[in-house]
Amino acid sequence: MPPFRIMPDPVPPDNTRTALRLAFFYGAIFAMIGIHVPFWPVWLAAKGLGPTEIGVVIAASVGIKVISNPLIAHIADRRGQRRPIIVGLAVLAFASFTLFAGTDHFWPILLVSILFFAVWSPIMPLGESLAMLSGPGGKQGGRQEGEQGGAKELDYGRVRLWGSLTFIATAVGTGYFLTDGSTDIIFWVLLSSLALVIVVTLALPPTQAPASTETRFAAFTVIRVPQFGLFLIATALIQASHSVYYGFGTLNWKAQGYSETVIGFLWAEGVIAEIILFAFGAHLVRRLGPAKLILLGGVAGAVRWSVTGTAGGLGVLIIMQALHAFTFAATHLGAIYFISRRVPQAVSASAQSLYSAVVMGLALGLAMLASGNLYGLYGAGAYQAMAVMAALGSIVAVFILRRRATE
Repeated sequence: MPPFRIMPDPVPPDNTRTALRLAFFYGAIFAMIGIHVPFWPVWLAAKGLGPTEIGVVIAASVGIKVISNPLIAHIADRRGQRRPIIVGLAVLAFASFTLFAGTDHFWPILLVSILFFAVWSPIMPLGESLAMLSGPGGKQGGRQEGEQGGAKELDYGRVRLWGSLTFIATAVGTGYFLTDGSTDIIFWVLLSSLALVIVVTLALPPTQAPASTETRFAAFTVIRVPQFGLFLIATALIQASHSVYYGFGTLNWKAQGYSETVIGFLWAEGVIAEIILFAFGAHLVRRLGPAKLILLGGVAGAVRWSVTGTAGGLGVLIIMQALHAFTFAATHLGAIYFISRRVPQAVSASAQSLYSAVVMGLALGLAMLASGNLYGLYGAGAYQAMAVMAALGSIVAVFILRRRATE
């Protein structure tokens, strides 16, 4: 076991160029997300959509990935390609988003939203697959070596943190430009960010995986990978436990009397915490392994949500927000490396897409729907249900560790 190091390991010189290309990719993707997540509902409201209609549009946008992500990933695995498909999807996303310029009513906006997210959503999991394939340990036959400490892997966390940084920058910057301004700027800034995505995808590493020779749908092959089902359940429970926080965290804090400035700081603290963990991600993966990181995320979630659900004061909230480094970032980091090490490269795109569709799509979407009812009935008490979900996720992660130990 290597001793603990204060500073994260440097990126090997021969991998710096690849890491830089991927950092630009994550930066561009999350620049778009940093504008879209907080401000797209504002644009929809300006188009005359009511709260229920906005909710339907957002739910449909999330739900379509359950269908489109595995289908696109299946094509990518059959061809063994990543970059050409990502570039094509980025161009289609830009083209479909331009259609919003001529839409003004609920049904046209809903249809264009489904079309846009059908081609936008698969980009991220395909990029995750390409990132893990592009590292030194991502070469053919390098999975088991990387897991046992023999082959080096791409320092995913230090590449991914640039996405979190640009998320903060674009969310704050767009909010500044929107002050006393027209909501039309939201559309044009988003369109510009999509143009940037096309540019950075053209510079992605041309890494290829072995083409899948499976005749069945690739997602079915992934599900048969040992422990993959347990992995999906564990990560789905832990990540979906964020639903009350994502949907009603601001409302809850305002009800407790905190100002918008304090609330903004609390949200920013959570993102900063995940950036710090990503910076030390490679060391944590080597020291703990993917399954233990997922377990750590579940335990942290049980603590975080049970305490956040009480009026413990600002000092307690600041400590709990720091746990976002584990509830989200450690869980996600563990998930990416679990897939990289346990799933054959020939179906790695399908594995990433299945993770995205089930965990960040289906599970989180259903939890968001339930969280509305829970918060309406119990207020801050809804966090206790989230604590139970995170605890259950950690229990499932223990089973992954126990089965792993017997192999």
